[in-house]
Formats: sequence, C-alpha cells, structure tokens
Amino acid sequence: MFREKSPDLEDGDFESREGLLPEEEDEAWTQEEEIDTCDDWLYPAPVMSEVGITYHLQKSNNPLLRETVYRQEASPEVDSAWDALGVNYRSIRVPPEEAAGSDLSSDQVQINPRYGGGFPANVEGLQHLQCLNLLRQSLYFNYDYYHSKGEGAFANNDFIAQHQIAQCVDVLRQQLMCTVDTGVVGQVWIYPENPEPFVNFNTRQRCKNFDEIREWAEQHQLPENLPADFLQPPAPGDHIYKAMP
Repeated sequence: MFREKSPDLEDGDFESREGLLPEEEDEAWTQEEEIDTCDDWLYPAPVMSEVGITYHLQKSNNPLLRETVYRQEASPEVDSAWDALGVNYRSIRVPPEEAAGSDLSSDQVQINPRYGGGFPANVEGLQHLQCLNLLRQSLYFNYDYYHSKGEGAFANNDFIAQHQIAQCVDVLRQQLMCTVDTGVVGQVWIYPENPEPFVNFNTRQRCKNFDEIREWAEQHQLPENLPADFLQPPAPGDHIYKAMP
C-alpha cells in the first residue's frame, strides 16, 4: 500500500510550495503508519507504481475577487494556463500485465502487438480537469468565444456538445461524492464598520503530488501521429457497445 510521507504545509495557492508554518513542522505521516486512505482502495495504475503517491498539507487561496489566470475570461493566455495542467494530454500505454490491476478488461481497446501492445488509457484525474475546463469554456461569459472557435467539444453540433457538457457535470458530481471532503468550511467576519459573516474557502487541504503525476502523464503520452493499424481490431467474442457508454 502507498502510505503518506512527510507533508509540507503550504500557505498560498496551489501553484506554490512555500510557507511552512512552525506549528506544523512536527506533523508527519510515514510509510509505516497504518492510515486507511483512498489510495488503499484504488486500482494500482502505472502512475502509482512508477511515481508513487505522496501527500503534503497546503492552504488554498480562494478569495472571492482574486483574479487568477484560471478564472479570467477566455483568451489564448488562459487556454495556455489550462493546457499546462494536462487537460489535453494524449493517452498513455498501460502494459498488458498491469491491465487487470488497472480495471481494464481483455475486450477493451488494445494496441497492436507490433507496436508494443498494451492498452491506451488516460490518467483519470486529468480527465476530470478536462471536464472542468469544458465547464469553464461553457460559462456564459466564455461560451461565444469557444463556440465560434469550433474546437474540442464545440467541433460537434450543439446537441452533442450540450450532452458532453452535461456528462462532465455528472462525472464531476459523482467524483466529488465518491471522494467527499469531510473537512469543514468556516466563516469569518467582514466589513469592520458593520460586521457580517462570510464563508471562508481558504482552508487547509491534504494534497497529492499533482505536479509529479502530471509530469509522468506528459512524458508517457503516445505519439501524436499514429499508424493506421496502431490499434488491434476487436477479436471474435469481444464486447462491442451498440452506443456510446
């Protein structure tokens, strides 16, 4: 099982790793501690065996009026920032011997043995970010920009695009419910002249090593241009869906 290593507490947004607080310096998780984590229940995908999962404590930075690049209206600069998160990475290759452990069945799409075999797949967390990016593109103040570009989901007709957007909403709903955060979000006082309570989303989070996971996925992408016979045709008896799952 993958156990947590010594965490750092980061005071700032998720893009920086600074600001270890003195009162947190003695906090540590070690590989020997028997802590039941979500990862104990995960399928051991290649990223877990090749990169490993570590944790660090981090303080999120989410003021209501904070203008990060991820919140800004559509532009090439904003798209570049989201692209850098890995939202458009190509598939990776899961070796045949790791398929069953990664919840891939033998009748799923496979790579032709002449090109090394295995299964094309994507890191699921990056797929979730891709969904979040599509929701961002669909916001009322961004929609016209991306619809007119006609790329990604918007290359499809409006009917299909609508269903892709709705699918992403439901994918993220299920993911958030599956990994429900049981921390609490408190309130602070604002406006000294006439104090009133306001929800404080600047909470401490226990975070995985996203940068290492993203870098691994980037380095293990399949080539951009693949031969026509790169995928192995389905074998007799393989399950073929009658419609998109």
